Amino acid sequence: MSNFYKDNPDIEKTIDALDLSEVAELCEEGFRFAKEYDFAPAGAEDAIDNYKRALDVCGDISGNRIAPTAEETDKVGNILNEDGTVTYAPGIALAIKLYGRAGLSGATIPYYLGGLNMPCVVLTACNDIVSRADASLMNIFGLQGIAETINQFASEEIKAEYVPKLCNGTYTGAMVLTEPDAGSDLQSVKTSAYQDENGNWFVNGVKRFITNGCGDVLLVLARTEPEFSDGRGLSCLLVEKCPQVKVRRLEHKLGINGSPTCELVFNNAPAKLIGQRKRGLITYVMALMNGARVGISAQGTGIAEAAYRAARDYAASRRQFGVTIDSFPALRELLSEMSVELQASRLLAYYSSKCVDLEMGLTKKFESLKGTPEAQDVRKRMKLYAAFNKMLTPMAKYYASELSMRASNGAVAVLGGSGYMKDYPVERYLRDARITTIYEGTSQLQVVAAIAGVTAGLYRDVVADVLEGVALDGTLAAAKAEIDGLLADVDSAVEYVKGHPEGKLYHDLHARQLVDGAIAAIMAALLVRFAAKYAEKAPALDYWLKTKFTTARAELAKAKSGFIASVTDFEKLAPAVPAAD
Repeated sequence: MSNFYKDNPDIEKTIDALDLSEVAELCEEGFRFAKEYDFAPAGAEDAIDNYKRALDVCGDISGNRIAPTAEETDKVGNILNEDGTVTYAPGIALAIKLYGRAGLSGATIPYYLGGLNMPCVVLTACNDIVSRADASLMNIFGLQGIAETINQFASEEIKAEYVPKLCNGTYTGAMVLTEPDAGSDLQSVKTSAYQDENGNWFVNGVKRFITNGCGDVLLVLARTEPEFSDGRGLSCLLVEKCPQVKVRRLEHKLGINGSPTCELVFNNAPAKLIGQRKRGLITYVMALMNGARVGISAQGTGIAEAAYRAARDYAASRRQFGVTIDSFPALRELLSEMSVELQASRLLAYYSSKCVDLEMGLTKKFESLKGTPEAQDVRKRMKLYAAFNKMLTPMAKYYASELSMRASNGAVAVLGGSGYMKDYPVERYLRDARITTIYEGTSQLQVVAAIAGVTAGLYRDVVADVLEGVALDGTLAAAKAEIDGLLADVDSAVEYVKGHPEGKLYHDLHARQLVDGAIAAIMAALLVRFAAKYAEKAPALDYWLKTKFTTARAELAKAKSGFIASVTDFEKLAPAVPAAD
C-alpha cells in the first residue's frame, strides 16, 4: 500500500488553495499557547506545517496499516457477546489503538485536555483519508464530536474525566439519539431520565441504529421534563458503559460492516447531565450537526476517491479489442466526470469545514473582545459564517454522499462483471456508499436544511467570500463572468418559486433544483480559486463550466416550469399497490 496523504497531492493543494492562515490564528488564539506548550505553533506557517504533519501520520496509518485490513473487516464484522458487549473486528480494534496513540483521535480538542487543538478542516481531511482506507472505520474515528460536545458544554470535572481518554483512544464514544419510533423526528424521543432525591441521574429506554453504541461514553438524548412532549423536554446526558446498558442486537447491514450499529437498552443506567436541562436537542444536538454533516461529506469524498482510483487503474490496464479500455470515449467521459466531481467535492467539504472553523473561532474572539470597538466587526463576520454554515454544511453532505454513490456505481461499471464480484473492492465501495445518503439526515433533508439560505440569496455572498483576494484575469475572468450568468439564472428561479401561487407546495417540490443550481455556482467559484493557485487545475474548471452549468440550467428550468403533477396527480402517476388476496 502507500501513504494515503502523500500519494494524493490534491489534499495538500486544497488546503493551500483555501489558505488556513486566519483559521490557524483563531484556533491558536493569537498563538498564545506557544508560551505554555513547547509543541504549540508560534505562527500561521508553523501551525499549517503541523496540520500537514498530522495528515502525513494519518495517511501512513490509513494506507499502510488499515487499508490492508478493510476486506477482512467487511467480512467478519463485529461480534455481539452473551453479556451484551461487542468485540470489534481486528482491523477496527487496531485502528482505534493506532490513531489514539498518534493523538489523532483528539485532533480538534484543546491542548490542556490532551488534544492537538487543530481546526475542523484538518479533521475533515483525516476523515477523507480514513474513509478511503475503510469507510466503516470513519464512523468510529469521526465520532470525535462526542469529545467536542463534552468539551463545549460539560463541567470541567466531566471534561477532565472523559475527554483525555477519548483523545488517546482509551475510550470510544457514541451519540445516542435515534429510537424505534423517533428517527429524523427527534422531538418524539421517549427515552426518559430522572433524578433521585440525592440529585443522581438515571436513564431508561431503548435506542436503535446507534453507531458504535458499544462505545465507552454514550451521549444520550433523553426526556427529562415529562410535561413537555416536544424538543423542550429533552436533555443530554452522559452514560458510561456499565451493566445497566446492554447492546440487545447488532444490525445486519448492506455495508459499513466494520461499524457496529447497535440497539441499546438502558435500565436505570447511571448518568451525568451535560450542560443545562431542556437544551439537549435545541442547543447541544444542533451544535453537532455542522460537524456531523462535514464528517459525512469527508466520508463520501473518501469513498469516491477509492472508487475513482480503482476504476482509473483498471481502465488503464484492462485491454479489449487490442487497446486499453481507457481509450474508449465513453469511459474517458465517465472517468473525467468522476475525477472533476471528486475535486469539487473535496473543495466544498474542506471549504465548509473552514467556515465552521471561522464561525467557532470568531465566536471565541467576540467573547474575549466584548465591550471593545473591535467586537462588533468580529460579531458581524461571526454571524455571516454562521449563516453560511447553515447552508453550506448540508450542501457539502448532500453533494459528497450522492457523489460517493455515483462514483462507486461508475467504478462497478468500469470494471464490468469483475466489478460485481468480491474479487475487487468496488462492490464494497458501492455498498458502503449507500448509507452516506441516509444517516445524519437523508439527501432530501439536506436540501430542506439548505434551501432557506438559497432562497435568501446567500449563495452570492459565499461566491464573493470564495473569490476574495483571487486575481481574476484572462480565462479566470471569463469563468467569473460565466458564474455571474449562472447566479442570475439561480436568482430568477428563486424569485419564480417564491412567487408561485401554490406557495409552500411548489417551493418544497422544486427546492432540490434551486439547491443544485447554487451548488454548481459555488463549486465553480471554488474551482476558480483552485485554478488560480494551481494552473494545472484549469481543465477541471473548464470541464465544470461546460458540463455542470448546462445541467444546472436544465434543472433551474424545471423549477420555473410550473409543473406540479407529481404532487397534484400523485395517485394517478403512482397508484397504490393492490392489496394482496
